Amino acid sequence: MLRIIRVALALVCFLAITMLFLDFTGMAATDWGWLVRYQVMPALLGLNFVAVAVLVLLTLCFGRVYCSVLCPLGVMQDIAARIRIWLSGRRKRRIGIYKWHAAHKAVRYTIFVLFIVLVVLGLFNVLATSLAALIEPYSEYGRIATGLFSPLYDAGNNMLAEWDAARGGYTFYTVSRTVVPTISIIGVVTFVVVVLFAIFTGRGYCNTICPVGTMLGFLSRRSLLRVKIDTDRCNGCQSCSRHCKSECINPREHFIDYSRCVACMDCITHCSQNAISYGVVSPLVAQPSQLHGEKSDKSAPAKTPAKAAVKNVAKSGEAAKPADNGATGADKGRRNFLTVVGVMAGAAAVYATDKVTDGGFAPQKTRKVPVRTTKIIPPGAVSASHLAQHCVGCQLCVQACPNGIIRTSTDADSFMQPYIDFSNGYCTPECTRCSDVCPAGAIHPLDEALKSSTKMGTAVVDLETCLAAHNGMECGNCERHCPAGAITLVHPDEGRKAIPVVDDRLCVGCGACEYHCPVGTMEFMKADYPAIHVEGLSVQRKI
Repeated sequence: MLRIIRVALALVCFLAITMLFLDFTGMAATDWGWLVRYQVMPALLGLNFVAVAVLVLLTLCFGRVYCSVLCPLGVMQDIAARIRIWLSGRRKRRIGIYKWHAAHKAVRYTIFVLFIVLVVLGLFNVLATSLAALIEPYSEYGRIATGLFSPLYDAGNNMLAEWDAARGGYTFYTVSRTVVPTISIIGVVTFVVVVLFAIFTGRGYCNTICPVGTMLGFLSRRSLLRVKIDTDRCNGCQSCSRHCKSECINPREHFIDYSRCVACMDCITHCSQNAISYGVVSPLVAQPSQLHGEKSDKSAPAKTPAKAAVKNVAKSGEAAKPADNGATGADKGRRNFLTVVGVMAGAAAVYATDKVTDGGFAPQKTRKVPVRTTKIIPPGAVSASHLAQHCVGCQLCVQACPNGIIRTSTDADSFMQPYIDFSNGYCTPECTRCSDVCPAGAIHPLDEALKSSTKMGTAVVDLETCLAAHNGMECGNCERHCPAGAITLVHPDEGRKAIPVVDDRLCVGCGACEYHCPVGTMEFMKADYPAIHVEGLSVQRKI
């Protein structure tokens, strides 16, 4: 029952956190966005003392349940390991596929110390923070969900929307979220590395590479509730060790390395003698075998009951039957794959065609992004230095932005940090989605009133390319779409068209003027950039 409860809670948390990165409606962030605030590193960097206290007490009471329930990267590893076990055949599923080994302490502590150094250096150098985020589990899973799962989810949604629209339905709608290729590559590589670790070593990644696992391992050594072995009932079958994905049970010495145990309860489930239980162990009392340290398998001869049990289990096991991969099934799978690829390619071609014409009449061109002296960061991020000190690079704000204006930087000085680009939209005054979902305090929470008065940039007019100032044409798009009323059309001379003038006291840098400026979008115009663009601020302020 303990294992069933643990698996149920883990699946709920895993699906909930995953939907925070996949959902484009905003419902997930509103209903359970608080869940990511209880991830270890976001809680520490965001100085969320309540979340830190809860996680510490949880570990001191129950062991490393965070790794097996709350951590999405850990649960993903369990899923990959379970799939590997299912594909291993009936005999291996029955006797187990893992084996005890001592902890790789040198590698483990070296990586942990390096991680701490990078976090400290991150207070002064954003690149150090970005490098530390490469091995931080929540950030890793965020990049996997953003770079791999989200594009697949969006493609499936868009195909369903196209199918529904062809039949006159309006239940679904298409979405277009920009994914930075660099982040996709990092996400895919991270996914492959973590899954390979899970397939071949179970929880080897958590107990060797992951700094959060090492940190929680220090606390779980003396947790109140722990897995324990009753030596009077144990018959030496070693089933617990062969089913322990953390490979932390030495059945010969009846020793459990609690710094690596993630309290998954798999050993309890597979013990036929009921010799393993989960209960109260005094933090002041160590196991007898712990007094002698962690011994290798070669230090003691195998017991006769263990050998006999292994032989009996091996004899009773049945060889796995080969999978039926007939030509008919392969042909059907190939046809289905080609059909899906064809539909997606056709939809992409139609979408691309629609983007190069203005409603099918005037030819369009892709407008270049203005070169800004100072990058624009999300409202509530305060400054680039504050963002660098707290952001874990999880990409959750990028996924949550309904207008698609928050992008991920690939520059060396701000790698994996969010910034704003107005190519696909602008920052609406009432939207606070990015500040609502940020778990690390990199973007301070803002209500609608505070958001609409937060100045993150200033609009600048280029009179050399403005339609009214340079070409003598009537436009006024920037003035009509400015939600703050910061742009006014002024007649400089009698007989000349009105040109836009920006009031810096009212402008908040929302980008509505830049997004709606027609300059740089039509083929007959020589300009490649909008005639009005927003310059970021070194420090955001209120107006």
